[in-house]
Amino acid sequence: MSPPVAPSGAPAPRTPASRRRPAWAGRNYSLLTAAAVVTNLGSHGALVATAFAVLEAGGTGGDVGLVAAARTLPLVLFLLVGGALADRLPRHRVMVAANALNCLSQAALAGLVLTGDPQLWQMMLLTALCGTGTAFFNPAAEGMLLSTVSGEHANRAFALFRMAMHGAGIGGAALGGALIAAIGPGWVLAVDAAAFAVAGALRAFLKVGRLAQRAPGGGLLADLREGWTEFRTRPWLWGIVLQFSVVVAVVGAAESVYGPLVAQDRLGGPAPWGLALACFGAGTLAGAVLMMLWKPRRLLLVGTLCVFPLALPSAGLAVPLPVWGLCAVMLVSGAAIEVFGVNWMTTLHQEIPEEKFSRVSAYDWFGSVSMLPLATALAGPAESAFGRTPALWGCAALVVLVTALVLLVPDVRRVTRAAHPGPRPAASGPAAHAAPAATDAADPAPAVIPG
Repeated sequence: MSPPVAPSGAPAPRTPASRRRPAWAGRNYSLLTAAAVVTNLGSHGALVATAFAVLEAGGTGGDVGLVAAARTLPLVLFLLVGGALADRLPRHRVMVAANALNCLSQAALAGLVLTGDPQLWQMMLLTALCGTGTAFFNPAAEGMLLSTVSGEHANRAFALFRMAMHGAGIGGAALGGALIAAIGPGWVLAVDAAAFAVAGALRAFLKVGRLAQRAPGGGLLADLREGWTEFRTRPWLWGIVLQFSVVVAVVGAAESVYGPLVAQDRLGGPAPWGLALACFGAGTLAGAVLMMLWKPRRLLLVGTLCVFPLALPSAGLAVPLPVWGLCAVMLVSGAAIEVFGVNWMTTLHQEIPEEKFSRVSAYDWFGSVSMLPLATALAGPAESAFGRTPALWGCAALVVLVTALVLLVPDVRRVTRAAHPGPRPAASGPAAHAAPAATDAADPAPAVIPG
């Protein structure tokens, strides 16, 4: 095919690939998005595969909970250290090292499932190693993403990133459920290991030369104390993290333990449960599209109201709804939590100094997952003591209760979008962090939309 011709008769210059993407979507942002797509394709199927690998090995619902707890316990143990390291070391190197650990641990787990009779302790150990990689990866990844986005484009960039990530999750969950039914969970775990290898390779090409240099702190403990000061002096921050310590725990127990059990007993096996998880992913995709267009002024109020629908999946499993009904409530809850998520990331980007992103993110992650290992480990005993249906109704009720309570925190209702959003400069002293940067009184500008 001949090249296009300009009106003057000369060949029109070809548009470089970098010009075909939005101006704010630079090289690092594009690489981070591509890597997130790859890992989500693998990990969403792998979560389902791990549960069914335990069940196929003769495990019980309690064993599924123990393996899930083994994955999340390292998050509680290592997140704070991971956040401090990510603010001291090049974040992309921390991310690549974590991906390598995830790849090796998932490959070993896949080998066990494919070649023999995996023991419960072996599956717990390997999933714990994968969780350790995640503990170091998450704070570094969040800090890296936040540092690559300019203030005025932050809302759209976060929404697009999460839209791509969750879009991959839709395919990963649906394909994972189908592959488990067709060829078994071991091959799905092997695909997840390969996905971590590809994602790590992509992240190795991140360019950090143009990023702002972060001055070294006074040591690891000093960095943790400084991050704690940033965290504790913001009521909206610790209030929502406390809320999510309960929400993540009960939703995690419902979806990682009770969901596969209900699917096996009442819905027909892994494929319907994979479809329901894919619908949750479709909902997050719809929520991200919405947040590309909508910029609510009261960031945290809108986001928190959208946490209430997270009670729906637990209630749907308690009934239990037929597959189409469960898919519907998963779709709604996925869209709602995506609205919360984009607003949350936008608020952090607006309120937290860039050089402290990873430490604050670590306290955020730590608080949010702190109760998850206990909840997943106790899911089996709770089912035995109270029955599966009452346990699921209890999960739904706790989501509603803690979300209603966090709305009593004044700053959650008052934090608003800044007229010129962007990372806050470093400040010193507790007074610098005692109140949100933008409130109704300080920012009367109309709202113009979050993940």
